[in-house]
Amino acid sequence: MSLSRRRFLQRTTAAAAVLPLAPTLWATAKAGPAAPTKTSAAETAVKALYDTLSEVQKKAICFDWDHIDPNRGLLRTFTANNWQITKPMVRSEFYTKSQQTIIHDVFRGLVSPEWHDRFVKQAKEDAGGQAWGSQQSIAIFGTPGGEQFEFVLSGRHQTLRADGNTEKHVAFGGPIFYGHAAGTDDEAADHPGNVFWSQAVAANKLAATLSGAQRKLALVAESPKEAAVGFAGKAIADRPGLPVTDLSADQKAEVQTVLGKLLEPFRTEDRDEATQCLKTQGGLDACKLSFFTDNDIGDDGVWDNWRVEGPSFVWHYRGAPHVHVWVNVAADAGVKTNAR
Repeated sequence: MSLSRRRFLQRTTAAAAVLPLAPTLWATAKAGPAAPTKTSAAETAVKALYDTLSEVQKKAICFDWDHIDPNRGLLRTFTANNWQITKPMVRSEFYTKSQQTIIHDVFRGLVSPEWHDRFVKQAKEDAGGQAWGSQQSIAIFGTPGGEQFEFVLSGRHQTLRADGNTEKHVAFGGPIFYGHAAGTDDEAADHPGNVFWSQAVAANKLAATLSGAQRKLALVAESPKEAAVGFAGKAIADRPGLPVTDLSADQKAEVQTVLGKLLEPFRTEDRDEATQCLKTQGGLDACKLSFFTDNDIGDDGVWDNWRVEGPSFVWHYRGAPHVHVWVNVAADAGVKTNAR
């Protein structure tokens, strides 16, 4: 590892805040999931937006709950690294200024307050300097406030959802995506300026603690397709990677730190529901860790690509050449999503 990158890892890790996670994260949970509701901040804003839409606007961005797109399948759960779910951009004359403000309120409600400016920075840099909303579009499925509804925000390196938990037992309302390309320098080993690189710093701190036998299991020669985040279910036993059960107590504490860093950017309700879904499927002890040795920027053994995976928990981090993160979390593997 180069000296500069080692110092970067040490400095960033020391500064990283750790979210407190309950000790029962290692056990199967019996309590019902904490989750967003129809009256959460983002969902309230979705309803307020829907009530302002004209018939022309509804025709362009509103769909039935189970709408099937000929190219994307179940449109409500589709995810990609760079896409618009509908044609009108948020920051366009299609929406009034008041509606644009409400849409931003939905977005603001989906992320942690401490992360709002970082998400805006990511969106601006990924849009060539254009303001947030210039390359984001939205869609609404079902009727906000009703039994089933979901708001989807999409754009380059952003797919976020608000559903008020009308999609039961699924965290984040379905598969989500986040990423960042912080200019050409971001493809250097240290990923300078990338708002999500601190997550990989935490994962690599854990990787540095692995014994020889543990590394033999954890280091995987070939990365899977980054969008392949369908649930393994019982087949997780046959997937490559290091079982978390093989880790020491100190190492498990590091895994908990990594999970905290992964959840940190999102609103409390989504963090709580994702954590509860993980508990329901057996906790972190049901998961495996993989560090992929191909596409190692700088050939320095600081792994840019890695994954935490359980029966119905997938958090795939692709850091080469820049950051793409694919997330799919549910209470059980039988939940159907559009994830590959």
